[in-house]
Formats: sequence, structure tokens, C-alpha cells
Amino acid sequence: MNQLPILRAKALEAGFLGVRTFHRLRPVSPSARRSWPVFRVGAGTVALTVDDGPDPRWTPALLDLLARHRVPATFFLIGDRVAEHPELARRIVAAGHRIGNHSLRHPMPFAALDADRLHREIHHAQQRIHDATGVATRLFRAPSGGWSAQVLAATVDAGLTPVDWTVNSSDWKEPGVGHITRTLSRAGSGHVLLCHDGGGDRSQTVTALGTVIPRLLDRGLRFVPVPDRPTAAEEA
Repeated sequence: MNQLPILRAKALEAGFLGVRTFHRLRPVSPSARRSWPVFRVGAGTVALTVDDGPDPRWTPALLDLLARHRVPATFFLIGDRVAEHPELARRIVAAGHRIGNHSLRHPMPFAALDADRLHREIHHAQQRIHDATGVATRLFRAPSGGWSAQVLAATVDAGLTPVDWTVNSSDWKEPGVGHITRTLSRAGSGHVLLCHDGGGDRSQTVTALGTVIPRLLDRGLRFVPVPDRPTAAEEA
């Protein structure tokens, strides 16, 4: 097997780690980064994003928590999981949350896929989500943040806005409630927070968010969904 595409994809993922840090510490204007994914939202706000669902156990638990605090989130859904649990996808939408495309099957490294596979992963997921919810989502997040020029081009060609993050809870590793809580509590104005409701035991995530959400609200931050189309005000 030719390892070059995989090595190249891993190098790109490592590069985006530095980009996320840069955006967390020093925002840049959209005019300078128009072709890049969304890393930030508007001043005074934070966006909670949730990947890898829907999951029959953890998605309802998270939806109940969000309802108690009356905060919106953006759920990036995997197409095959939507097909398995369409009622959960509809419940997310009915609760007023925004949904996005997170590929059909979450293959990794995503940036190593060829053009035909990229097209199928994005467009078939888009169809599954629309069939279940009636929503033509305008947002896309690459699995594991696996961006490349080709992935970004495929995203834009599909009419979608690429979305990344600025604060990664690393909750998929199940690092403990304390770690997730401390990481997310460091979020500041304009940050996009990454969590998960699928792919494993997400009890730590739900418990941590029960502390993090009121903590950020008490600091005067307002939760918002990721915008379908970024604006200068949201990126500045």
C-alpha cells in the first residue's frame, strides 16, 4: 500500500493543530483566511459543537442537559448513524439546534481519500441527513479535522461551509471529567468548542458539560450555533 497519501494527511492534521492554536490566541480577519475553515464565532459568544452522533444513549442525555440550560449547540452528524437513528436526528432539529455534515462513515485519515471517495462521503451524508430531517445543512466538519486543499475544495463545491474548532476537549479519549472540564472552561470569547456524543462512552462529556455550561454563562459568554455562512463580525 502506498503510504504517501496517509503520511501527507497526517502532516496536514499536525499543521492544523498549530493553526487552531493561532486562532485561539490571535484572531485573524476573514479577508486574510477566506479559504480556511471557520475557527471562531462572534465576540462575546462561544459555539458548542458535538461530533459523531447521533447516539441512542448519549445524544438524548446531552439534549436534556442543553434544554435545562437553554443553550444551543451544533451537532455534526455521521450519515450512516443518522440512517440508523433518524428519530434522534429529528429530535436534535426539533430542539432548535443546528446540524452539520460529518461525512458518511467517518473514514480516517480523511485528507488521504481520493476525490471520488471524498465526493461520496460528503454528498451521501448530505442525502442521509436530508432524508431524515428535511434539513439541507450548510456546514461540514472533516473527520478528525482532516483538512487539505482537496477536502476544502470538495466542501465548497458541495455548497458547504467548512468548520473546525479552537478548543478541543479530547473527550473521545475519555481523559476524565476533570480534564474535560478544565479544558472547556478555558474557552474565551469567539471560541468554538469540540465535544462528542458518539463513538464511545460519553458519560464524562455529559458530566463535564453540566459544570462547564453554567460556568461559561456566569462569565457572560453567550452560546450560539455555528453560522451557516461566516461574516466579518463573526470572524473578527
